[in-house]
Amino acid sequence: MSLANLTQADLEGWVAQARQLTLQGRLPDYIPQLAQVDAQLLAVQTIGDQNLIAGDLAQPFVLMSVVKPFLLLFLLEQVGIERVFQQVGTQPSDQPFHSIAQLKLDEGHPRNPMINSGAIALTGLMPKASGTARCEAFRQWLNNLAYTEFRLDEKALDSVRSLPNQTNRTIADLLAQRQLIDRVDIAIDTYNQICCLSGTIADLAKLGLLLAKPHDRIFPVHQQIVSALMLTCGLYEASSAFAVTVGLPMKSGVSGALLAIVPKQGAIACYSPAIDPVGNSVAGIFLIEKLSQELGLSVFR
Repeated sequence: MSLANLTQADLEGWVAQARQLTLQGRLPDYIPQLAQVDAQLLAVQTIGDQNLIAGDLAQPFVLMSVVKPFLLLFLLEQVGIERVFQQVGTQPSDQPFHSIAQLKLDEGHPRNPMINSGAIALTGLMPKASGTARCEAFRQWLNNLAYTEFRLDEKALDSVRSLPNQTNRTIADLLAQRQLIDRVDIAIDTYNQICCLSGTIADLAKLGLLLAKPHDRIFPVHQQIVSALMLTCGLYEASSAFAVTVGLPMKSGVSGALLAIVPKQGAIACYSPAIDPVGNSVAGIFLIEKLSQELGLSVFR
């Protein structure tokens, strides 16, 4: 079976079930703007040979950590495999996405690119001298390749900047000690800005096609590397469990954004801001798990 077997009626029925699950999640109250959204918002789009969409379609949202696979893809294209993996590892973590203990255990070398330490380390490889210039170059690259309309959400960025965020600063200090980044302030600013890129569910789905299907401006081996790391690391310490039950490369963000790649077919994009204790969208996980199991989408079938 495949994504092509999905019907609009099935999708809308599963969305109705998923909307009830939003009551089981919580909003990330440590980021003021994210704590103020409607917890029952829900949107989903599948994209591939057919495009189906349901829910609150026009609602924009920030990517947060869903941006991390695409930062990795950008830098694989810019500086190559060897240089990227001098900066970060490829091993899953059983610790939370912002774990300082994990980074110290690994002697200051990030476990993988899908956790905060890995993404902050990767900012050290980005061209341009400032966080604003780095984010803009990255934003334009995404929009040009994926035909998306991502923009920097200044209000979300102000909200993030209003926090002391000592955890990420401690992570950046440890990375600087390992000489993986030059300037802590620029690394943190770059990371904050790229996480605050904002779009709609349609933009997120189009982003998934950069990994799901051949692209004449992206090396296939880079697509494979990013997809593999999404499968093993994209849902933080819950990644292995969902590799079993879903069997698709996935990446989540604390904004409630969630993206799944169906290799050679397309992508499934979800947005539902109520998250579980790990940081994954409750309704989004339900929907992608449902689609994978009902349509036989697992890469292991």
